[in-house]
Amino acid sequence: MMTDTPTLLIVWHSRTGAAKAMAQAAFEAAAGECTARMLAADDVQPEDMLRATGYLFVCPENLASITGAMKEFFDRHYYPVLGRIEGRPYAAMVAAGSDGQGAVRQIERIATGWRLRRIADSLIVCTDAQTPEAIAAPKRLGATDLARCGELGAMLGAGLAMGIF
Repeated sequence: MMTDTPTLLIVWHSRTGAAKAMAQAAFEAAAGECTARMLAADDVQPEDMLRATGYLFVCPENLASITGAMKEFFDRHYYPVLGRIEGRPYAAMVAAGSDGQGAVRQIERIATGWRLRRIADSLIVCTDAQTPEAIAAPKRLGATDLARCGELGAMLGAGLAMGIF
């Protein structure tokens, strides 16, 4: 069911805006290189996963894990696409208040089960939100962090377009 046109599927979930801004920056950069689709985790269907040539998973870390909506995305899609997307490239981005490593480990373990091929180190953007008020507040990311997200999106898009991945 995969198309002939290289397509990057960016699956995202965001609570306070940081992960959505990261996904948007990656999407805008990738769209200049290949066909890119940005879908909220709740809206993704198995057919979307099967049509894509590569994936970028983007979410915040919540209590040292991926958010519930992102976990639900992986739960809903794991078995319907298992054995049908093996070898496809992926990368991950996490918005974190501190280190983000718990969410990265979760995504990487799920991707390993799918037999996806990680093509870049996971990108963690740390917001340093440590109080209940700061954690719940809307986030605005700086130009440097958004540029890093764009670079990952452009690299994924270009690699897909050139057939490197």
